[in-house]
Amino acid sequence: MPFADTTARSLDLLAHDAQRDGRVPGLAAGVARAGQLQWFRGIGTTDLEQPDATPDEDTQYPVASNSKTFTAVAVMALRDEGRLDLDDTVDAHVPGSTHERVTIRQLLSHTSGMQREPVGGVFDTMVMPERDELVAGWSQAERVGRPHDRWHYSNLGYSLLGEIVARLDGCEWHEAIQRRILDPLEMRRTSTRGSGRRAKGYYVPPFTDVPLPEPDFDAKALDPAGGLRSTAADLALWGGFVADPVEEVLSPDTMEEMCQPQTMADPRGWTLAWGLGWILQRHEGRTWVGHTGGWPGSVTGVFTERESATTGVVLMNNTAPVSPSVAAIGMGTRAVELEPVAPKAWVPSTSVPEQLLPLLGHWFSEGSGFVLSVREGALEAQAVGAPKGTPPSVFEPAGEDSYRTVSGRERGERLHVHRDASGGVSHLTWATYRFTREPLAFGQWL
Repeated sequence: MPFADTTARSLDLLAHDAQRDGRVPGLAAGVARAGQLQWFRGIGTTDLEQPDATPDEDTQYPVASNSKTFTAVAVMALRDEGRLDLDDTVDAHVPGSTHERVTIRQLLSHTSGMQREPVGGVFDTMVMPERDELVAGWSQAERVGRPHDRWHYSNLGYSLLGEIVARLDGCEWHEAIQRRILDPLEMRRTSTRGSGRRAKGYYVPPFTDVPLPEPDFDAKALDPAGGLRSTAADLALWGGFVADPVEEVLSPDTMEEMCQPQTMADPRGWTLAWGLGWILQRHEGRTWVGHTGGWPGSVTGVFTERESATTGVVLMNNTAPVSPSVAAIGMGTRAVELEPVAPKAWVPSTSVPEQLLPLLGHWFSEGSGFVLSVREGALEAQAVGAPKGTPPSVFEPAGEDSYRTVSGRERGERLHVHRDASGGVSHLTWATYRFTREPLAFGQWL
């Protein structure tokens, strides 16, 4: 159901501010829930020779570096298929590389230290490399920083990731993305080639209000880093996938892995981190997952708050407008505030597994209290006094009197049930720490 009129009016104002402040000839902005646009606004024109050509939900813009998120998803799907490992080095998949110990994980998170762009001054000459030229240039490129020393953005790195995807799938990168992602998600207006209704690109000089046309050209071997074109409607679908992945494309657990911070890109403010392919932006207490993109004549931002499945999309046909992340996240935040997602209703269960009954209730460890309870048949643990909304630790059986933590605090660690001579539960150990019914000092039980 579309957002209420009051919400729409508030979002309209934000879109108009972005269009005016960014001096954007034609701006397309939308906010989606669970992959469906609930509000959209097109302002201005896609073509200055046609003043009435207002952008609509189906208008294509070059989305530039948003393409990296598609490359990253394809890489992670190949990992899940067992065809690569994130700690594989580039030369394992692109033989002849002279750069040692550059890993796929480093390229995904921009921590390889490799130079930003392919050799040859591509954004000086405006000549993009073919695949063979990209691969040859990789070994000529500089490693300008130490691995994992700090975040350093690299289009070269993502272009190489696309080359690895193409080689493993035995086709062109865009064909792999079409088969793996675009077709299953029914993103029919996303491709590396412009088609249908498209926004022309412009540059608005700082001291005049007369836009200059920007060139329209293919990214070629840089497609995996920045070659896709898409629409507000398709990117809404993409945001819905980020919030709730389709197993056919990518495992939800793998998406969760991609959204874990790998490096801090903003070491001063600590609000901007990088996952495996995703920008992780903290804003007003929420984490927005997405990416920005900049290409001659087009700047875009697509960010999703996964908990509410809310996606903000902004597409602008100006080379230097307002910040796309600020605009997209700002609109998404306004929607979350004005149209909050109702929490799921509590639903009672019908039974409690008998083996869990002796474990329920209050426990103490390291001087602090914990509560073990059951929800939908699964054992959970929560620290006493944890802030409201903190996810509990959830356990799955892992053998007799043993449970594995599958989410929350101490994920991956085991919880062991210890028994006395009579068979009753004497204490627990979780991640090797002792849990007792009464608060005890360390070693008091010895």
